Amino acid sequence: MLISRKWLSQYMDLSDISDAAFADAITQAGLEVEAIHPLSSGTNLAIGEVLSCEMHPDSDHLHICQVDLKDQVEQIVCGAPNVAKGQKVIVAKVGAKLPGGEIKAGSIRGVASNGMICSLAELGVDPHLLSEESKNGIEVLSADAPIGHTDPLAYLGLNDTVFDVGLTPNRSDCQSVWAMAVECGAILHKEVMLPRVEGASQKGSSTKLKIASKTAKCPTFLGKVVNHVTIKESPQWMKELLLASGMKSINNVVDISNIVMLETGQPMHFYDIDAIPAQEITVVDGLHTTYTALDGNEYEVLPEDIMITTEAKPIGFGGVMGGDDSKIETTTKGIIIEAASFDHVSIRNTARRLNLNTDASLRYQKGIEPLAVYKAMDRAIALLEQYADASGLEETVVYETKQYEPTVLTVDADSINAMLGTDFTVEEMIEVLADLKLSPIVCDHKIDLCIPSYRSDLKIEADIAEEIIRIIGYDRLPSTLPLLPESEGALSPRQAMRRKIRTQLNQAGLYEARTYTLISDAFLEDAILSAGEAVRLAVPMSEERKSIRTSVLPSLLDAVSYNQNRSAKDVALFEISSVYSTEKEVEHLAIAMEGALQKSRWQNIEIKADFYTLKGLLMNLLQTFGFEGTRISVKENTVDTTHFHPYRSACLYIGKDLFAVFGEIHPAMAKRYDVSRLVMAEANIEVLLANRASKIKYEPISKFPSVVRDLALVVSQEVNAQQLIDIIRKNGKQYVSHVEVFDVYTGEHVAKGYKSIALSITFGSHEKTLTDEEISAVNAKIMDALQKETNAQLRA
Repeated sequence: MLISRKWLSQYMDLSDISDAAFADAITQAGLEVEAIHPLSSGTNLAIGEVLSCEMHPDSDHLHICQVDLKDQVEQIVCGAPNVAKGQKVIVAKVGAKLPGGEIKAGSIRGVASNGMICSLAELGVDPHLLSEESKNGIEVLSADAPIGHTDPLAYLGLNDTVFDVGLTPNRSDCQSVWAMAVECGAILHKEVMLPRVEGASQKGSSTKLKIASKTAKCPTFLGKVVNHVTIKESPQWMKELLLASGMKSINNVVDISNIVMLETGQPMHFYDIDAIPAQEITVVDGLHTTYTALDGNEYEVLPEDIMITTEAKPIGFGGVMGGDDSKIETTTKGIIIEAASFDHVSIRNTARRLNLNTDASLRYQKGIEPLAVYKAMDRAIALLEQYADASGLEETVVYETKQYEPTVLTVDADSINAMLGTDFTVEEMIEVLADLKLSPIVCDHKIDLCIPSYRSDLKIEADIAEEIIRIIGYDRLPSTLPLLPESEGALSPRQAMRRKIRTQLNQAGLYEARTYTLISDAFLEDAILSAGEAVRLAVPMSEERKSIRTSVLPSLLDAVSYNQNRSAKDVALFEISSVYSTEKEVEHLAIAMEGALQKSRWQNIEIKADFYTLKGLLMNLLQTFGFEGTRISVKENTVDTTHFHPYRSACLYIGKDLFAVFGEIHPAMAKRYDVSRLVMAEANIEVLLANRASKIKYEPISKFPSVVRDLALVVSQEVNAQQLIDIIRKNGKQYVSHVEVFDVYTGEHVAKGYKSIALSITFGSHEKTLTDEEISAVNAKIMDALQKETNAQLRA
């Protein structure tokens, strides 16, 4: 942000503070002054008149000039092509110090020269701000310039200092000179008097102007017709302030729009009234066309761009740049004023794509206060009436979807002191808050504040505490030890859960992976147990990193593919990570395995990473947390058969809550991710935390012998093994210690539509050795229940 000392001096008295002291005070308060630039510089200067101008006898471009400086006439050799007799010019006398060095008396090709006739560039003015005429020759002053005047820089209004202030992202309000003046006044403890223009635009006759917004990206839109304006040269003060802000003066009407933007932070656009004969302006998006902007270049318009239109034809990129067909010309007789608020993300995307980082787009991107449109309209009308002979005003037309409501805060003085470790009095705090225009009202030690619309960064008490200490000064902070709450050095339930999962899976032979949280649209579409609608980045780094993931497995599969493509045959990975939606954050566990989980060629041992291995890992994991028996169940996968093989996958439940989907990958998904037919799982860890686990009880091993009996049951295809196990446990719970399925058979000797399930039942007791009669009685009870509930029959 470039800020002119002369501009700030219009609102407060800065005569008692140097440039360096001003910069230091502003920096100490949190607004870093990165550089101090004199608008121009030079000593021992004077305004002179060229009495004669003759060609140098030994040169085809040098001139010998006699220059009247009022108290003396000096001979100066000048090489500028535009020097001529009768001109009023700026002369650097012998001994003058300019940005390029010191001026000395000398001889140029045998002719004495005592001084230099200067151009503005030689006096340190930024060449980018000069006209071609000024850049290519000396500066020719007006005919009424006083000969002998010893401060020509002040005469031209170039005796100014520009401070380059680096703004933090939360202080977008300081893009406005008015807000910056309030800030500087509070820091320097000076009274600030801003122009009073409230309500200046609330006048005018009835209008036929129609404005509208057909996009949510433009919630506020103001329009006003000024039927008569006079296009002429801007007043000197306006030219000076624009020059200090890095802008060229064009004409009074265009300059007013720029001055208002700089003062209020709100970009505005003035249209030639004859270029919009329908007097209808509508903001839209969704267009796909081409348009020639004010710079004369043709740009492609995409549907996401905000466009200003009339009669369905574009007349400007909203918030970026107007069009070449509606700009203010010297022939303009009347104007239509537009001031609007736009979505900053959309403006940033458009400006970046078109490479049009204009003053307007940069302000929109950083954020503009909600009331800036009204302040800008009032100020523009006041200046147009004063400097452009504005007349024939029509009433202001307003489109607004939501009215602004002021933010009100109540803070506690004692709480602020406790937060800062200070002992400021209420009176000291009130002085700071009043200087910042926060309208403080005191009741005991409570302070009620009304936050100005431009201070959107002030939301909580801590923000007010920060304002107080930075304005009073950080040197007032005493050295104090922080008061920290005492807490037990232990893991939280979530941390303990994570550690236990990691430990168990690592011990089982799996490796933990770390993959990117930011993913592509393809990964997003393959989300498993998705957390919900994805959060998309406003400015993604690349197409591969556009959204925050809602599922972990797609990223883990990418890691498996990377390993398999580098000849890793046995891959067993897991990842614990938070996933996000627009509404919540949850934690997921993902597992992907292929090949052998564990193996020893020497001992000829191999544990394959298949469906049953993965099921066992998940079941053991739940058992570790106290979930077993009837509290967990494995059911057919009806949740996701797009990413999982429909006949080789299942769902794992804790009670009625879905904990995980696991099984073999769907062949189509395996092909997309370039992986083998691996097994995978995605589990919602929040289900573990939400369900109350049973206490894990440990029992001594029975000292009495157990008995194992095998049953081969023929049941209908619809009956699953878990149903049989549940019936056996229920009816034999007194003596049945373990049930295991060891075979499922269909084919010869088993009727069509039926299957044979072989189970091994272990009978035992902690109190005695069971007799054959006791075991047979329990076994008969179990068989009776199996026949009644599933129509199971012993296989012959």
